[in-house]
Amino acid sequence: MISLNINGRGYAVQAPDDMPLLWVLRDLLNLKGTKFGCGIAQCGACTVHVDGRPVRSCMLPAANVGSREVTTIEGIAQKESGRRIQEAWLELEVVQCGYCQSGQIMSAAALIERNPCPDDAEIDAAMAGNICRCATYVRIRAAIKSASRT
Repeated sequence: MISLNINGRGYAVQAPDDMPLLWVLRDLLNLKGTKFGCGIAQCGACTVHVDGRPVRSCMLPAANVGSREVTTIEGIAQKESGRRIQEAWLELEVVQCGYCQSGQIMSAAALIERNPCPDDAEIDAAMAGNICRCATYVRIRAAIKSASRT
């Protein structure tokens, strides 16, 4: 039995010790907002926060999370930074196909949480691990700047 704290709620799940957090979220807890992309932590689609830091849930065994707090796209609006990012995403119509968006939003929210006014280089560095096949990088940067100003 694995005990997890996800979006401020406690869960106890039966899962193999090596089951990635991504599959616990999606398959056992029905939190489908976190996406599977590459499965090797390269694309960022599966990004969630563990104690406020962005991590790739496809490579993190759920048993290794312990008592740390997990935040998913379903819970990110509970934080001011997450709510501002989501509002900016909608206002600037960032979403195209939408597949990478939850991971992008999670990385962006973590960035402005630790750096409320990032410059272009800081945004590029923080978002470098999130791939968008629709190439909305200009809109993503604009949304992060918009959210950081409010």
